[in-house]
Amino acid sequence: MNAQSAAPGFVESARIALYLKHFPPSGAPVQGGSATAVDGLASGLARNGADTVVLCEGRERSSVRAPGGYRIECFPNPGRYRSFRVAQELPQYLDKRMGARPGLCLLYGIFTPSCYALGRALRQLGIPYVASPLDPYDRWMFRRNAHLKWPYWYLFERRHLRDACAIQVLDQRHEEPLRRLGIRTPVIESPTGVADSPAPAAHWRLEAPGAVFLGRIDAYNKGLDTLIDAFARVADRVEPRLTLTLRGPDWGDRARLERRVRALGLSKRVAFLGPDYSTAPPDILAGYELLCLPSRFEGFGLVALEAMLAERVMLVSERAGVARHVMASGCGVSVPPTVDGVASGLMTLLRRRRHWADMGRRGRRYALARLHWKKVAADALGNYARLLS
Repeated sequence: MNAQSAAPGFVESARIALYLKHFPPSGAPVQGGSATAVDGLASGLARNGADTVVLCEGRERSSVRAPGGYRIECFPNPGRYRSFRVAQELPQYLDKRMGARPGLCLLYGIFTPSCYALGRALRQLGIPYVASPLDPYDRWMFRRNAHLKWPYWYLFERRHLRDACAIQVLDQRHEEPLRRLGIRTPVIESPTGVADSPAPAAHWRLEAPGAVFLGRIDAYNKGLDTLIDAFARVADRVEPRLTLTLRGPDWGDRARLERRVRALGLSKRVAFLGPDYSTAPPDILAGYELLCLPSRFEGFGLVALEAMLAERVMLVSERAGVARHVMASGCGVSVPPTVDGVASGLMTLLRRRRHWADMGRRGRRYALARLHWKKVAADALGNYARLLS
C-alpha cells in the first residue's frame, strides 16, 4: 500500500509526529544518521501532503518551519540526555494535536529511556505510536555492554516494543531477531532514502585508487579493525598503490586503530581524518574510488546511499540494510564482516575496476528511482493508513 492507495482522505486528515530527542531545533545543520533519517522522512511526508511535525527536546521552547516543509517543535527539558524524564509539555502538545484527528507518533531510538517514557504517556492518552529503533536487535547489538542492555531489555525495551502498534525497521530482515526475542508486534519496512542531488564530476584513479570509510570511528560497530586487517592483506598481495582513509568523529577507538596501522607497517597508506561538517558527504566521497562499510551490525548504512549519489562503487557488510540495494543496483559487493570476507570483496572490486564508472552510474540511477524520500514516504503513509484503519 502507498499514499495513493491509502484510505480516502487519510493523507489530508492524519497527523504524523516524529520524535527524536536530539534533533536540532533550528532545523539545520542536520548531522548524524538518525537526524538525517528523521529529516528525510519528515520532508517526504510533507511533500506527499501529510501534516508532519518533528518533536525534540532542548533548552527552551521553540517552533520553526524546516526547509523540508514540516514543523519542528522543541520542548524544554533540563534533565540529562539519557533520562526517563520527558518534557512536561510534550505529551500535552500531542494530546491537543491528535485528540480530534487520526494520527500516530514515531519514536526514534534503541535502548532510549525517553522513548520508553513518552511511549507510556502516549498509551495513557490513547495515541498509537510506532517504535523506530533504526538498528537491529541482533546478537552483535547485544554483545557490547551486554551487562547493561539485557537488564534494560527485560525491564523496559521489551515492553516498549510490545506496546507499539508497529515497529518500523530499515530492512525487513530485522524482523527475524525480534521474533527470536519473543516480540510479536507487526513490523513495517521503511528504508533510508535520498534527496535530489546534482551529479558529481566523477573521476577515477584506476591505477592508484583510494578507498574510504566515512562515519564515526567506532571499531566494533563499524568493523574498522576488520577493515584495516583486510586492507593489509590486499595491499601487500594485490594492489601496492591502494590507499585507505578513515574519516569521521572519534568514538574512542582512533588511537587503538592507529597503533594497529603502525604495527602493520601501513602508516604511509592508511590515513585518519576528522569530520568535515561543511562539505556534503557525496562531495567528500567523490574524492575517492571505493567506499568501505564493513559493519558488524548496521541498521541501513546512509553513507552507502550518499556514495550512490556520488557514483562511487562500494563494499558493504551483508548485515547492513542497504546491502540488498547495493546488489540489486550492481554498484558494489556485499560481504561477510570478517577479514576474509572484506579482503575477498576488495579484490573482487579491484579486478572490476574497468567497470567502475558504469557501476557508479547504475547506483545513482537506482537510488534516485527507488529510494527517493518522496517515494519512501509515500510507501510509509500507506503503512500508517493500514495501521490506523
